[in-house]
Amino acid sequence: MIDKIKEHIAEAKAFKAQTKEEVEAFRIKYLGKKGLLNQFFADFKSVANDQKKEYGQALNTLKKAAEDRVNDLKEALDKKEDTKGYYGDLSRPGAAIEIGARHPISIVKNQIIDIFSRIGFNVSEGPEIEDDWHNFTALNLPEYHPARDMQDTFFIQTNPDILLRTHTSSVQVRYMENNKPPIRTISPGRVYRNEAISARSHCFFHQVEGLYIDKDVSFADLKQTLQHFTTEMFGKSKIRLRPSYFPFTEPSAEVDVYWGLETDIDYRITKGTGWLEIMGCGMVDPNVLENCGIDSKTYSGFAFGMGIDRIAMLLHQIGDIRLLSENDVRFLEQFKSAL
Repeated sequence: MIDKIKEHIAEAKAFKAQTKEEVEAFRIKYLGKKGLLNQFFADFKSVANDQKKEYGQALNTLKKAAEDRVNDLKEALDKKEDTKGYYGDLSRPGAAIEIGARHPISIVKNQIIDIFSRIGFNVSEGPEIEDDWHNFTALNLPEYHPARDMQDTFFIQTNPDILLRTHTSSVQVRYMENNKPPIRTISPGRVYRNEAISARSHCFFHQVEGLYIDKDVSFADLKQTLQHFTTEMFGKSKIRLRPSYFPFTEPSAEVDVYWGLETDIDYRITKGTGWLEIMGCGMVDPNVLENCGIDSKTYSGFAFGMGIDRIAMLLHQIGDIRLLSENDVRFLEQFKSAL
């Protein structure tokens, strides 16, 4: 009798069905009130005592095999019907298409590129792994120059002359080496500095630097260009330039835009002054022009640079710079409607 139960176990496990009716017939055959399981349980009293344990285990195995097979077949047939209904009903509304989202860094970078492209600037790019000449020396930062300490650099250990670029000014050097004036270009890209990571700073971030080289370029041209940019980008037309120092420009200045003091956030981000620093700028140092093969007696120019991350945080009210690189989908989905 135990052998007969084992035959039914094998039969139950191998059973296949194409319709729910076949599944129901199988269920009744084994699990119904008059099914085989109840018959085998009724015969339990006539089994020899030394076989009762094995007989009971076989019955439990048969019961589980029959129940599992019924559930699996029902689930498979239900899924098959759902799929058929989903694709077979031509009047059914189409599934909604998920809208992609641009990263806030890309949004702000594209806005900056668009503003400067409308006044004649093209876009130039360069390698993120640079050599000492393009990143420092050509920019009026010779070896042992104290201003190098302003930028904590990631050097390649096997070759101290190779490093991760600390600014996109290196792209401007390469552009000047390969193009003759007039030059009007912006250089967006990622840069690296060995800084502690916090809510306001990171070891990598993004910059856009601009360069204009031509005859008779003046500081007034620089100010007018920056005035146009801040008006287009922020809707703020009031700016001020504060004297500063950069090795590759002379004179140099920090650019502040008047943000206002209309809200509590305005007070916080401007520290109660209403003024917000957005970039550095200056007239290109003649030494830099000469290093790049441009006659400094004939040509002059200006340069400027700004951090895309900080502007993105400002425009989109992002409180932690680390959110820009953590790839948290919940954060990125907030920018689905942005261009």
